Amino acid sequence: MTTVNAPARTGVRRLVAAVLVVTLTALLAMWLTAIRPTLPAIVPGYASWGLGYTDPTWYAYWIIGDTTEATLAKSALGGLLMIAGAWLAHTARRRGKRWQGFALACGTGVLWPWVLAAAGLGVLASNLLWGWTLDGWQPTFAPMVSVPPALVILYGPGWRVAATGAALGAALITPLALVLVDLVCTPLGMSPVVGSTLAMSVGGFGAFLLCRRLPWMPPPRTSPPASPEAAPVRYGASWVPRRILADFTEAHFFGNEWAGAALLLGCVLHYLLNPAAPAYGTGLLPHLIAAQVLTAACGLLLWSGRWEAGGWYPTFVPIVSVTPATVLAFGGTLHSIVAGAVLGAAVAPPLAAALARRLPNDVHPMVAYTASMAVCTATLIPVLDLLPGFHRA
Repeated sequence: MTTVNAPARTGVRRLVAAVLVVTLTALLAMWLTAIRPTLPAIVPGYASWGLGYTDPTWYAYWIIGDTTEATLAKSALGGLLMIAGAWLAHTARRRGKRWQGFALACGTGVLWPWVLAAAGLGVLASNLLWGWTLDGWQPTFAPMVSVPPALVILYGPGWRVAATGAALGAALITPLALVLVDLVCTPLGMSPVVGSTLAMSVGGFGAFLLCRRLPWMPPPRTSPPASPEAAPVRYGASWVPRRILADFTEAHFFGNEWAGAALLLGCVLHYLLNPAAPAYGTGLLPHLIAAQVLTAACGLLLWSGRWEAGGWYPTFVPIVSVTPATVLAFGGTLHSIVAGAVLGAAVAPPLAAALARRLPNDVHPMVAYTASMAVCTATLIPVLDLLPGFHRA
C-alpha cells in the first residue's frame, strides 16, 4: 500500500485551494464583464474627472485614488475600504483577536499607523508639489508605496521619520517618475509601470543613502520589531486564499488579508457604480483582478517552499507590475492574462529576492522589489508582443 506523506498532502491541499480561488475569481470576472452594458453611471467616470488641479472635489478623489494606483485599479472607493480593512486588522491585533490575520506593516503590526501616516503625507506632498503636471495621467502615487513607508519600517516610528520619508518621496521619487514616464516610457511605447517602479528603485536607493547623513534620523533597525500577538503561520490550504488577499496590499506595506479583501470589495463596488470609473475607465477591472489572483496563486504554488523556509518571499511583485501592465497592454485577452500571470509569477519573485540579498542593511528591500518590477515589465511585455496572437490594445 502506498502512503502519501504529510508534505505531499499539504501540497495537494494548497493546489486545490488555489484552483478553487482562481475558479471563483474567474466566474466573478466573467459575470462583471457580462453585466457591464447594463450597469449605471452613478459616480463620475475616469474621463470626466477632467484632471482639474484646482477643483477640491476632484483633487480629493484623485489623491484617494492614488492609494490603489499600485494595483492599477485607481479606485477611490477601493482605497478607502482598504484602509478601513487595515484599521480593522490593526484593532483586532491590539485586542488580541485570533482573526486579526497576517501582521501588518511587514510583520511588525505596531508600526502600521506610522506606515499609513508616512504614506499619506507622501502622496499628499507629491500631489501638492507636482499636481500642476496633470494634463493627463501622472505617477503622483509613487511615494505612497516606496520611500515614506519603507523608512518607517527601517528607522521606526515618529514624526521625524514620517515627515522625512514624505519629503524625500515627493522630492526624489515623483519627479524622477515623471521624467521616466513622460520622456522615456511614453516615447518608446513602454508601460508607465516601468518608469514608476524604476523611479522608486533608483530614487529610493538615493534616499536611503542620503538618510545616512541626516543628523535627525535615528540609527536604522537591524530587524523590525516582531508582532507577538499574531498567531503562528501554518502553510496549509487556508493559507493560500489568505495570502492571495494579503499580497494585494503588500506593496502598500500592509500585507494583510482583511485589507486586501476590503480593497477588492471597494474596487468591485466602484465598478458596479460605474464601470468606466476604476482602472482608468478601461472597463478592464474584472480582467485585472482575475489576472492578479491567478498570478498570486501561481506564485504561492511555485514558491511555497521559500515561504516555509524563510517565512517570507516577494510573490507580490508581479501582482503590482507585470501582470496588470500586461492586461492593459493587450486589452485583457485570455492568453495575455494567462501568459502575464504565469511568466510574472515564475520570473519576478526570484529576481526580486536575489537583488534584495545584495543590498546593504540600511537600504530597504523595496529598492530590489521595485527594480524587479521594472526589469520584468520592461522585458516580458515586448517578448509577448513578438508572439502570434499578441497585439497591443
